[in-house]
Amino acid sequence: MNDLLTGIETAFHLILTADPEVLNITIRTLQITFSSVLLSTIIAIPLGAAITFREFHGKKALISVIQTLYALPTVIVGLLCYMLLSRSGPLGDLKWLFTPNGMIFGQTILIIPIMAGLTIAALQAIDPIITDTIRSLGASRFQFLKSHLREARFAIMAAVIVGFSRAISEVGTAIMIGGNIKGHTRVLTTAISLQTSMGNFNLSLALGIILLAIALIINLFMGLVQNR
Repeated sequence: MNDLLTGIETAFHLILTADPEVLNITIRTLQITFSSVLLSTIIAIPLGAAITFREFHGKKALISVIQTLYALPTVIVGLLCYMLLSRSGPLGDLKWLFTPNGMIFGQTILIIPIMAGLTIAALQAIDPIITDTIRSLGASRFQFLKSHLREARFAIMAAVIVGFSRAISEVGTAIMIGGNIKGHTRVLTTAISLQTSMGNFNLSLALGIILLAIALIINLFMGLVQNR
């Protein structure tokens, strides 16, 4: 109990004094997380819509694979991305290994299946009567898609929130691809892992509280946007 109280006290001290290192880590965490969520949104929502509204052989199997990838371990994503971005890998020329860009790449791959799968579920849940009505009115392909996305906007927003939560709490991929380099690729989750391994439990707990506070504030904000 004393460790918890000390951790909370340390967290408030770091926040109120605007500790430069913690501030730097927090800003980097948000930059990487928001970038990966934005890229995933741009890719996952059109992908989910395309899978939902197109009929093709193996569609159900593909949806099952996407849903299975919800539970994809982050260390596996980290390993695959490491192999892709290493010097001998197919994307080695990008020189993204141990860089923020590499971490964004890894987190994007991690959350695309989640957001795409939830988008598919949201679009499939739309009442068929609505779909038939839109078609009977002679809507173009763009109008058809726009109408359905608008109808499922609350569920799709929830998919974005889930993707954000997954990205900001991710640690396996961040360590393997980013390397946890101080002042360059260290984020809140990797900093917590490092401080815990060093026995600095109070600082680890303080960083954890800051991470939870950020996640809570962002999710509350996105929830307000969703409700409006």
